[in-house]
Amino acid sequence: MSGDNAETGLPASFELVWGVRDRPAKGPKRGLSLEQIVEAAIDVAGAEGIGGVSMSRVAKELGASAMSLYRYVGSKDELLALMIDGAFGRLDIAEPAEGTWRERLERWAEIELTGYRRFPWVLRIPITGAPIMPNQLRFLEWGLRTLGGTGLAEEDKLSSVLLVTSFTRSFAMLSSDLAAASESADPTARAMPKYGELIRKLTTRAEFPALHAVVDAGTFDDDGEFDGLDHDFRFGLERVLDGIGKLVDRQS
Repeated sequence: MSGDNAETGLPASFELVWGVRDRPAKGPKRGLSLEQIVEAAIDVAGAEGIGGVSMSRVAKELGASAMSLYRYVGSKDELLALMIDGAFGRLDIAEPAEGTWRERLERWAEIELTGYRRFPWVLRIPITGAPIMPNQLRFLEWGLRTLGGTGLAEEDKLSSVLLVTSFTRSFAMLSSDLAAASESADPTARAMPKYGELIRKLTTRAEFPALHAVVDAGTFDDDGEFDGLDHDFRFGLERVLDGIGKLVDRQS
């Protein structure tokens, strides 16, 4: 079932998800479906990381042959795209529909971050183009709706949403990298709990006055008041929204 349909130019598996293509006839593996394949691939990625996902590994998870999967999915790249959409479909979170545009867009970003934290392997799949799958487009629609009453031009709404999602994805990637490093033998990761102390030992106040001012303020201390990374996400997101707010104000 590989190849593109002349109507959309999309792979057959994508058309099947959209419901614009008939399902293939049952193969030798009774009950096998595209949904089962995607769910199995998501489970493999959750247990083994995205590097563990292959057509043969997913087939083994399903008790099927790798060739039987190709009746539904034309390639591993197709499967990865379907997995991303399936992961966000698992979130089962309602559209943020109440509050100001800022509150709604903030909640939208939090939902996206939740998705990346629940399915960190999504971050390891390169972005190769604009979103085209159902759950991804539905999520983009939600983001655009948050700016519906702002008076922004349509292109500015899209640019604003892309700015927020770019920040969120970048932050999620940083968090994921640090989490992975903390579980490894990486010497830099082991040094993080005593980072401020190391700065004092390795540098002089004369050469790094601004950095020492940050250390002296207790910024790197683990005082238990908040998770530093969560605080950083909130701080960064608020600054991004501040900028969008300036744009909104100019339209009012």
